[in-house]
Amino acid sequence: MNYFEILQSFHLTVLQWTAICFAVFLLGLSKSGIKGIGIIIVVILAFVFGEKTSTGILLPLLIFADIFAVIYYNKHAQWHYIKKLLPAMVIGVLVGVWVGNDISEALFKRIMAIIIIGSVFIMFYMENRKSATIPTSKWFSNSAGFLAGFTTMVGNLAGPVSDIYFLAMRMPKNEFIGTAAWLFFIINVFKLPFHIFIWETVSFETLVLNSVLIPMVILGFFLGAYIVKLISNVNYRRFVLIVTALGGIIMLFR
Repeated sequence: MNYFEILQSFHLTVLQWTAICFAVFLLGLSKSGIKGIGIIIVVILAFVFGEKTSTGILLPLLIFADIFAVIYYNKHAQWHYIKKLLPAMVIGVLVGVWVGNDISEALFKRIMAIIIIGSVFIMFYMENRKSATIPTSKWFSNSAGFLAGFTTMVGNLAGPVSDIYFLAMRMPKNEFIGTAAWLFFIINVFKLPFHIFIWETVSFETLVLNSVLIPMVILGFFLGAYIVKLISNVNYRRFVLIVTALGGIIMLFR
């Protein structure tokens, strides 16, 4: 099949194409630092392609957007936080590869919604507590890392989990964005072979579809980077909390 025949093989309607382009535009915004909207992207693509299939369609676009993010925010990355989270994230990904082959999409959706909403409650607690003490225990970082690795493998939904950790660390917005950018670039590249060779959710055909959507990623990223500059640190943290909570509710009742 040629390029256009491959695109036609997905049998997408105009409405579905519009929804996908909007989701990918949001992906660009998300990777530029407009955190909390990742759940909306996942919900839209899952609605069009199904939960598991959509993870493979989304992953190469995530990696492409990650490259822009690590270049743009590279100087703000805090590598000691990445080193804390990464080992447990790798273990979480490996467990996700194994579990993801057997878990039903309906059960996965419910589990993810509960994790996200629970995460938001923890974030609100972290934000409103009077103590400014930063959690330093290995239990906290390892738990966050494992859960982030598992959820990113099974559904590209690690955002709320990692957001909890970085908010708890009281990181300013640029450090928050730059550290998350490198962390997820590394882990998304690590996930790619599993999607290609074990789950078989990434193929030549899905990459052709990805190629059409790349301009929307770029547009979303640069618009988002401009918006982030206009948001104060305090309002940025509030925005992450509110949008993440809305996303969890959407997934729970979808």
